[in-house]
Amino acid sequence: MIQLDRKAKKCFLFQIGHLNRNCTCSMKKGRGRTSRIRRRKLFRSSESRGVNESYKPEFIELKKWLKERKFEDMNLTPARFPGTGRGLMSKISLQEGQMIISLPESCLLTTDTVIRSYLGAYIAKWQPPLSPLLALCTFLVAEKHAGDRSVWKPYLEVLPKAYTCPVCLEPEVVDLLPKPLKAKAREQRTRLQAFFTSSRDFFSSLRPLFSEAVESIFSYSAFLWAWCTVNTRAVYMKPRRRRCFSAEPDTYALAPYLDLLNHSPDVQVQAGFNEETRCYEIRTVSSCRKHEEVFICYGPHDNQRLLLEYGFVSIHNPHACVYVSKDILVKYLPSTDKQMKKKISILKDHDFIENLTFGWDGPSWRLLTALKLLCLEAEEFTCWKKVLLGEIISDTNEKTSLDIAQKICCYFIEETNAMLQKVSRMKAEEIALINQLTLVETLWTEELKILQASAGILNNLQTAFT
Repeated sequence: MIQLDRKAKKCFLFQIGHLNRNCTCSMKKGRGRTSRIRRRKLFRSSESRGVNESYKPEFIELKKWLKERKFEDMNLTPARFPGTGRGLMSKISLQEGQMIISLPESCLLTTDTVIRSYLGAYIAKWQPPLSPLLALCTFLVAEKHAGDRSVWKPYLEVLPKAYTCPVCLEPEVVDLLPKPLKAKAREQRTRLQAFFTSSRDFFSSLRPLFSEAVESIFSYSAFLWAWCTVNTRAVYMKPRRRRCFSAEPDTYALAPYLDLLNHSPDVQVQAGFNEETRCYEIRTVSSCRKHEEVFICYGPHDNQRLLLEYGFVSIHNPHACVYVSKDILVKYLPSTDKQMKKKISILKDHDFIENLTFGWDGPSWRLLTALKLLCLEAEEFTCWKKVLLGEIISDTNEKTSLDIAQKICCYFIEETNAMLQKVSRMKAEEIALINQLTLVETLWTEELKILQASAGILNNLQTAFT
């Protein structure tokens, strides 16, 4: 249900009432095309409008905290939007090239912050040196535990209480992910668990700082929350090198308030730390109307990458795609092909066995090229180099590769529909997991749309050969 503040609600009701009066005064006019367009525009406007949340206590405290650090934003305000959730809404019309936000260095949470804190002495003497990421995670856990005593409490209060990255999902939900993403999610979880286990000795060294047992403070769930906070919300800083840290890049910075900006693949921004102003600055490359949500772009990531790293799926993402593994690549090729092993070897040697995809514009050039090489007849095999260069070998080779691509696409469509049915059944049975399952359902739904688009494109390409 759309929620509106009192002023917006009054305006909305007035406009609806105005339309209704038009309908009673003139039945013909009220049912006409102009009236229908007006109603649709009004509905879309109210549907996409953000609900101002600047009045909420946590945002009032955050604004006070930021003001003490010489930051006061006049252009944006916290709001909740249908579809994207919490974000920042423009209070004015933003023009191309205009500064969206300029956050002073004093507001940023970096390894400098950690070193200057009570943890600094413990980090400096620890061997082998800690990674910058571990230092930030440790600080977040410690400050979260400090509660009201933490200087960073106003920021910590607006951070998510939980995350939806695959490392946080239940195992039965992870099992429902597409195979390439499932493998990466399990690998990521294994790495994170090993990271936590290897950090326990350092956590134990912090005993003098706490009255409670460090094992209860630095639990895996607390560490997981901190890691997700850094992984999903940190902005990039120019690498720094300190002796007290390991050689891993020290590029993370948590940016309070700025990190409320949501991702959109359709926007472009200029972002980075300005060494002269000592502020982290973001400028918009495109304009934004008043009361619209202001977006930034995390990069040209597909939906599987967005879910793995940030815990969400972008609807109508132009970079979204469906990955084709080696096993599926050869699924519909003749098993009697004596040159198949050699063909696979060539594809591996020339980096044509990974990142083969279906997208909104059909099978990728890499996928079709790999299939063309795999579909070479024995007498055509000597032409494999020409295939990798994009040359056409024969109409037969072109048609056969398109046929195989269509079969693979249809296979994926059947698999995707089956997974959507499975997720739907689980949503009815596992009420406690409904939010996690809905996220997975959204991913599969987007992949189905991509596959259906690809199937249509392939059908048109095949028609050209008949």
